[in-house]
Amino acid sequence: MSTKTKAKTKRTKKNDLEGLRLPELWERFKEATGESTKSPNRKFLIRRIEEALAARTEEPPAPSADEALPPARRNARSAEPTPETSVEGSAPPKQRGRFASMTIQELQAKYLEVVGRSTGSDDRRYLIWKIREAEKGRINVGPRKTRARDGEPLNVKILPLRLEADVADKMDEAWRSRGIKNRMEFFRGAIGHYLAHLGARDAAALFANAGATGS
Repeated sequence: MSTKTKAKTKRTKKNDLEGLRLPELWERFKEATGESTKSPNRKFLIRRIEEALAARTEEPPAPSADEALPPARRNARSAEPTPETSVEGSAPPKQRGRFASMTIQELQAKYLEVVGRSTGSDDRRYLIWKIREAEKGRINVGPRKTRARDGEPLNVKILPLRLEADVADKMDEAWRSRGIKNRMEFFRGAIGHYLAHLGARDAAALFANAGATGS
């Protein structure tokens, strides 16, 4: 695939993600990363999904034991009876590898040890893949660093607020009718007003310049 075609495919995938509703992004996030989230930050969700998908496609799958054999030996081996067919009622072959006998809890503990941060994922394949990627030095390890938005200081907190669409529409209509410039100004003024009502004067004073025209 040419570089131009790859870039076009990447743009198409990003456009697909941007067209998803927030709950659909959360589902796609869990599929890609193995982690659950309720973050309302669409840019963060899309970036993490793209990073996870890119990391998986960069590494070609390792050949199986049979694929690594010469063709003649591989054909001879394919004719051998499997453990399931050689003896009626026999148990399926056991999984191999150092992670085969580990429980989800043990894999999560190993993830914390190798990746350097905890995870709530219970996806076995994802946990094993992430541990191996960390051991190979292909991903960043340690606690995630907080990223500020463009021009936004790190000491700012973004507070999520969910409202039904019709409730939000009526609220917006109310503050616009009072000459308030934007929703942020309305929220800050409303918070300051209610803090004063609660008797929290010091906290309310921090919002003294917000809310503008109406009381």
